[in-house]
Amino acid sequence: MKFPKVVKVYCPRCNAYTEHTVTIYSHGKRRNLAEGQRRYLRKLKGYGSSRKPKQKRFAKTTKKIVVKLQCRQCGYVLMRTVGRLKKLELAEAK
Repeated sequence: MKFPKVVKVYCPRCNAYTEHTVTIYSHGKRRNLAEGQRRYLRKLKGYGSSRKPKQKRFAKTTKKIVVKLQCRQCGYVLMRTVGRLKKLELAEAK
């Protein structure tokens, strides 16, 4: 799917419809010292057998793509879910 690089969307800080620059959001690296990750790693430890079942196959073929919108006036960042897509391509507006 082609998506424009600049969109006119409502900005809550400006309280008006302003132009926003669009980038595809990608999550950061997981932190091993975060409490949830430590709990998960502790749960995986055991006496030879794994505590959680190994996933045999993955059902979904697509991921939900999140778009990061940044206001050009004030710099406020909005996150919007586009939906399930194989590929999102940022294109120039005509």
